[in-house]
Amino acid sequence: MKNSLFDPVLKIKGIGPKIQKKLEEKNILNKVDLLLNLPTGTIDRRFCPKLDQLEIGKISTIFATPIKYSFPRIKNLPSRVSCVDEFSKIDLVFFNSRENYIKQILPLNEEVVISGKVTFYKNKYQITNPDYIRSTDKGPDIKKIMSKYPSISGVSDKTLQKIYSEEANNLSRIDEWHDINFLNKMKWLSWPESLKRIHNPVYNEDVNKNSPYYERLAFDEIYSNLLIFNEIKKRLEKIKKIPKKISIDQISKIKKLLPFKLTNDQNKCLNEIIKDMKSDKKMMRVLQGDVGSGKTVLALISSYLNYLSNYQSAIMVPTEILAIQHYKFFKKIFKNQDIKIELLSGKTKIKDQKNVREKLKNNEIDIIIGTHSLFQEKIKFFNLGLVVIDEQHKFGVKQRINLSQKGSDNTDVILMTATPIPRTLILTNYGDMNISTIKNKPFSNNNIETLAKPLNKIDEIIDFVNKKINKGDQIYWVCPLIEESEKLKLTPAIKRYDFLKDKISCDIGLIHGSLSKNEKDQIMEKFIDGNIKCIISTTVIEVGIDNPNANSIVIENAERFGLAQLHQLRGRVGRSGSKAYCLLVYSSSISETGKKRLKIMKDSCDGFFISEEDLKLRGFGDIIGYKQSGEKDFTIADPLYHSHLFDLAKDEIEKLNEDSYAKFKILLKIFKKDKVLNIIDTG
Repeated sequence: MKNSLFDPVLKIKGIGPKIQKKLEEKNILNKVDLLLNLPTGTIDRRFCPKLDQLEIGKISTIFATPIKYSFPRIKNLPSRVSCVDEFSKIDLVFFNSRENYIKQILPLNEEVVISGKVTFYKNKYQITNPDYIRSTDKGPDIKKIMSKYPSISGVSDKTLQKIYSEEANNLSRIDEWHDINFLNKMKWLSWPESLKRIHNPVYNEDVNKNSPYYERLAFDEIYSNLLIFNEIKKRLEKIKKIPKKISIDQISKIKKLLPFKLTNDQNKCLNEIIKDMKSDKKMMRVLQGDVGSGKTVLALISSYLNYLSNYQSAIMVPTEILAIQHYKFFKKIFKNQDIKIELLSGKTKIKDQKNVREKLKNNEIDIIIGTHSLFQEKIKFFNLGLVVIDEQHKFGVKQRINLSQKGSDNTDVILMTATPIPRTLILTNYGDMNISTIKNKPFSNNNIETLAKPLNKIDEIIDFVNKKINKGDQIYWVCPLIEESEKLKLTPAIKRYDFLKDKISCDIGLIHGSLSKNEKDQIMEKFIDGNIKCIISTTVIEVGIDNPNANSIVIENAERFGLAQLHQLRGRVGRSGSKAYCLLVYSSSISETGKKRLKIMKDSCDGFFISEEDLKLRGFGDIIGYKQSGEKDFTIADPLYHSHLFDLAKDEIEKLNEDSYAKFKILLKIFKKDKVLNIIDTG
């Protein structure tokens, strides 16, 4: 009897409550989850040597005849069966196997086929706990190529292989969702046939990422992802909002309030934002720009133009320090304007929080700046027209849907990110949004000199820091871990602080994870105000902190950080345009990948180039900021390796008409994208 694709795993032959529990721990809940957990490689059993041609460590399939049993009388010792062919002999070794079972599968003087890894012990060839034993005259042949799966505690590889093989072979026919001409052009089999071939490979290459069977499955996963984004985008485009009235005079007025001129890129992105605001369609836009490229000022201008159209703006940032920093910047620019700006953060007293909520509801606040608490259920806006999410890399599609519903159809949304997004990630994470990019900075990247120094030259580094402090500079000193780690042997911030406090010629501050939010904020405020000249910290300083007087940063164990994170940290210095320094301190145990990272950092200050290189070195899903809430966006497709399939999927989806979507329902359900549509429909 063939199982339904979405039946729970307990209905699968060979799976009982014990294996079910193990599979559920890996988020394998039903048959399709199981089948999409693809093999990681193959086991090749085609090597069939005679017993005088055995190779140590190689999986071999041999024909031999058992001639003698050796069953131990002492507990925990293995059983042995001596086997021969016409050329030599080999021992089969069994742990935890009963005599009767061994005698049953290995009757004396009857030739059998045995497959397993050959080892050499006490001048004898042996196979310990053979993978397969078959009689030569009965029973199925041993497969020459077998799929290999990630091990599951308490479940034998043999059992796993059998379950996967049988379930793939038992797959029911499914109506094809792609055009048959397209499949023929790509030389792809159907979805069930592709799964069947991967779980029952004929050649080792069948399970590789570039095999036609794997590519078919990867394409479908990519297709379902982009199809959802396309559907969300289409539904958003159907929402009619009241266009915001924005004049050239208003734009000129706000630009005159700024103490600097916008760059060409800033003006280009601002025009794209204004065009969206003036449109009758809801804005869903990503504003990406390198560290220090001037995204915040575009948020300020957008908020001002939104205010002139009689709407409220909400600016959400990830940290309280950043919220305070933005608040001060907005207040400074708008000091002579009749714009009511408020700050809402964890520091805000309960009484004041209630007051702010009342003001928001009664339209007595024009621009509110705060942390994620801005979007609590109890926060109600009178007329929310613009939402800006600053530095929120983890804002996935579900959160964006919920966020856009916080206001009304008239609420425009801008997501800002300082981690430049590689092209493939734009498709996979922001396919429902338009992208604006600031490439050029208000000041040159060339003012930051990046140096790599070994940790054993710590005295030279301290001398460098003292010289900079004596010239009036402020210093960031970043350590990767808070507590001692025997495994990684990294220097924690606390230990480094104790080491440096008597060696650096000024008051130094320490920020680490054990401090309360208030304690961290107080230290950062002292640093920004210039009362502390050097701050020892973990990576909490990487997001958005702006201290123009900080012109040097020391990053310890820099080889342990990803490129994007190193670039973010480096972006904390040189923000005044003055000459700045980034010292990448590495340990003697630096890996080849670590060396590559440091070389890229020394050679380039281009965040877009660095982001692409980070993707190559670390792989998709491990780039800082793109692992959304611990969820993995793709289980089959590799956005790095299969980038050509993303372009192909995008092109194919653009050819679809409105009536085509119905045939993809099963595909969306297979990859759990139907749940996203349900959120939209219920919203």
